[in-house]
Amino acid sequence: MIDHVRVYVPATLAALATLKERGELQPPPEAHAVTPALREWYAEGDEEELEYVAFTRAAQGALRLLRRDPAAARRRVVVSVDVPVSGIRRPADQELGSSLVAVPDTVPLSAVAAVHVDGREAEPDVAAAADVVEEALAGDPDAQFTVDSAEDHELEWYDPSELGQLV
Repeated sequence: MIDHVRVYVPATLAALATLKERGELQPPPEAHAVTPALREWYAEGDEEELEYVAFTRAAQGALRLLRRDPAAARRRVVVSVDVPVSGIRRPADQELGSSLVAVPDTVPLSAVAAVHVDGREAEPDVAAAADVVEEALAGDPDAQFTVDSAEDHELEWYDPSELGQLV
């Protein structure tokens, strides 16, 4: 029986500084995981592919965070955490293919499995994508091309013990 779920939390470098300082993430406004709705939508995908979809959606969520915070460093951040199954909520009216979950409680640093951050070379593409991410979600093909350019950059993997080097 599975007792924990890997959840991907969009964040910023400032949120990582807070995580390091306080030893916990505040309840995130958005998080993604492999949900039953995602499994049903992507029935051909194996577990790794499904996790990649949820991770990618969290990276898009990080772009939306950057759009709302013009002072934030233009680097996407995704924090991978392992949360007890009882610690997540799925929207009752979840759309087919949705990976969205709610994590209503703070997440301790001990639950962080990894931190993923764009390298500095991605900053110009991430900055451009953050400026148009909402338009891309609304279907603008030019904006989607700009977001895709940011998504061409793979996020770098860091162990939670490396937080001090990131912030």
